[in-house]
Amino acid sequence: MSALEFRGVRVTYGHGRSAQLAVDGVDLTVRSGTTHGLVGESGSGKSTLARVAVGLAAARSGTVTLDGADITGRSAAARAARRRVQMVFQDPLAALDPRMPVGLSVAEGLLATGQRLSRTDREARVHALLDRVHVDPRRAGELPATFSGGQRQRITIARALAADPAVLIADEITSALDVSVQGVVLNLLRELRQDLSLTMLFISHNLAVVRYVSDEVTVMRAGRVVEHGPTEDVLAAPDDDYTQELLRSVPIMGQPLDLEDA
Repeated sequence: MSALEFRGVRVTYGHGRSAQLAVDGVDLTVRSGTTHGLVGESGSGKSTLARVAVGLAAARSGTVTLDGADITGRSAAARAARRRVQMVFQDPLAALDPRMPVGLSVAEGLLATGQRLSRTDREARVHALLDRVHVDPRRAGELPATFSGGQRQRITIARALAADPAVLIADEITSALDVSVQGVVLNLLRELRQDLSLTMLFISHNLAVVRYVSDEVTVMRAGRVVEHGPTEDVLAAPDDDYTQELLRSVPIMGQPLDLEDA
């Protein structure tokens, strides 16, 4: 199990007077074996922070470490460590090549492990990964368009798992799904965390969803952390005015989101 740590991470977009500060000195720890919720309005910097962890955005200053190893640098060691952090994005249709059978898309994730597999072993691994996310392996030869939105999202999760990650980052992966389909994906994430001992960073604007899956939560606003702590404590009695505002705009019921049968 792995701990993902952000220390003093600062990210800007643009240069000179047009530069915009997206993340402003953020400290955040995702404890080993837990799911950490990251919430905030659009433009709060939460997705940018996650993109730094997987190398899709560059930090102007600060570090991101995995088990104490810096994964923000350009060295071979940093790149190798960074592959242990995999990200699943909001739009699965955009994340999958529409011309490529989903089985081949999942197989792409195997390349990150450096394994040299025979065709038979590769196909067996792909089928096992699809089965792991409850997608019929017999459909590995089909194109993404033949699957529902929820199925496509589970396929992108399978591709991320193919890289054998220590940390899985889920960036708004249920926001485009209806409630029943959200339940399937969220229950899958809980199942994977338990069965595979994954550490997860779960990004969402939906506080009910965050409450359902997260052990701890961090609230961001305008690139800064304004509140963090155990999820139930923060959502039951937030200290920061902004967190209180989020709760008023998206009410959280007294009981956790019930998606067990979704």
